[in-house]
Amino acid sequence: MTKQIVFYDELQTPLGPLTLTATPDDILRIDFGSFSKNEQKIKNYLSKAKLLNDLQNKIINHQIKDELTAYFNKTLTTFTVPNILFGTDFQKDVWRALMNIPYGETVTYKKVAMMINRPKAVRAVGGALNKNPFSIVLPCHRVIGSDGSLTGFGGGIDRKEQLLIFEQKN
Repeated sequence: MTKQIVFYDELQTPLGPLTLTATPDDILRIDFGSFSKNEQKIKNYLSKAKLLNDLQNKIINHQIKDELTAYFNKTLTTFTVPNILFGTDFQKDVWRALMNIPYGETVTYKKVAMMINRPKAVRAVGGALNKNPFSIVLPCHRVIGSDGSLTGFGGGIDRKEQLLIFEQKN
């Protein structure tokens, strides 16, 4: 494992707290909910990423935090893509494809599969979205079922709906 200290912080938003996890150099995760709710998921992620999971509570000063604040203040519609993505090549392809979904719009899981040239991998796309380490920044909330339904979302369907309404109003 890489000997690196990892910090966590919480950002209060209109949808409740977001837990941010970062190294001194870069952001690693953004999760809906408090740190105590996300602690085990974060530790599992750090273990898979082969990072020392010695977590310390510290205020994180990273541009993503500023961008999330601007997003909720309705002054930002696109985010800086995180530098570090830990996952399979397939997951990374899916997560990068999310950045091509315009603010305020939605696409289907099938469309995302087509965006990564894997049109039959619809279910796998859903699995990759479920592992998205950057809530809101990699906008998996913009992916919906082929019938228009709001299916699966790690932050809860109610938050998915709130995010979509928020973006459509702005």
